[in-house]
Amino acid sequence: MKKYVILLTALLLMLVVGCSKDKDENQSAKDQSNEEAVEKGVFPLTGLEGKGIDRRIVSVMVNNHAKARPQTGLSQADLVFEILAEGNITRFLALYHSEEPEVVGPVRSAREYYFDLAERYQAIYIHHGAADFISDMIKERGIDSINGSSYDNDGHLFKRDDRRQAPHNSYLQFGAVNEIAGEKGFDITETYEPLPFLTEEETEQIEGEKADRVEITYFKSPLTTVTYQYDATKDVYDRYSDGEQSVELESNQPIELSNVLIIETAHEVIDDQGRRKVDLDSGGQAYLLQKGLVQKLEWQSVEGRILPVKDGQPVGLIPGKTWINVIPTSPGLEGAVTVQ
Repeated sequence: MKKYVILLTALLLMLVVGCSKDKDENQSAKDQSNEEAVEKGVFPLTGLEGKGIDRRIVSVMVNNHAKARPQTGLSQADLVFEILAEGNITRFLALYHSEEPEVVGPVRSAREYYFDLAERYQAIYIHHGAADFISDMIKERGIDSINGSSYDNDGHLFKRDDRRQAPHNSYLQFGAVNEIAGEKGFDITETYEPLPFLTEEETEQIEGEKADRVEITYFKSPLTTVTYQYDATKDVYDRYSDGEQSVELESNQPIELSNVLIIETAHEVIDDQGRRKVDLDSGGQAYLLQKGLVQKLEWQSVEGRILPVKDGQPVGLIPGKTWINVIPTSPGLEGAVTVQ
């Protein structure tokens, strides 16, 4: 009996040491990947080279009400999530890293699934306003957040644009973000594991069905659509809201995307204001648009990040900017997305 106990203890010890070794090796590989990306100067959200790799990602809630268009600064975001906020109106979480625009906006109020995404991407979360229960959740979760309501029209971090009416006229002055974040005790530098990107050779081997024009119908009444039109001359997708091209307010610069990921997931209305709960963990069906082609894939939450997958493995993105549209499972991809 004594020998049996000794043998069992030895086996358990070997198992624990082995698991610990595997965990250490995985962490070591991840750390090495981060270090290599920083040394090469490759931005983790775009896969493109540049300077300032170690700065913190900044995420901003951007208004998409018809009265808020055209927006400012969206074309410079590395990664944008577009999700229904309430009713038939979507709202954006724009993640900035490789580029730092002077102004972003109009900025709108917080939602749980948006600040949850910001946390997953280790980003500072910037919004203007929040329901009391949302503010409590942000505080309880320890989210590194900046609420524009505390700086409303201070002229330094936020400014109101007289050309528009509230709540569609609050604009973030991006150059003040690090100063305010530092005053709050937030980290303003960070290293990130890069998203999976394709090599130039792999990019030329992408396969899929033709997808020159893809339309997402969020609502049929009132009609709410998002359209992506492939521009073969630039090898990018242009974006349209309700038939009108998405451009910068001041410069008329269009939003140009290398990747568009459309995912379906469960949505649930949680109050009489039409606010929603959105499942960003369970995975599901997805379309990936690249180079005028569409691949029918799945999506998964991989260490919190939303990625396209095939046979359980992440599918690479083309280096450049990415937009992720999140739509309800009812009507889902087949009911809401038209590919031409």
